[in-house]
Amino acid sequence: MSVFLTISGSLLFIASAAAHIYVRVKLRPKQGSDFDDIYWEFEDTHPGFAKYSRLLQITFAGIVIGTLLLFLALVF
Repeated sequence: MSVFLTISGSLLFIASAAAHIYVRVKLRPKQGSDFDDIYWEFEDTHPGFAKYSRLLQITFAGIVIGTLLLFLALVF
């Protein structure tokens, strides 16, 4: 059980961390885009920013779950 938790937790953690870095670097809305012209209250409705925010949440959740699995492998 401990080996399974360690392997799955470490794979999930590494994959999610790599995806999180990729999203932060490559998928960030560009500075020169029309995103700067949008009023700050409506940032969530911009399709590029909504996709960026959602992917950041998903990859961060994967990092947290991977860390939790590694902790459970340590405890059990």
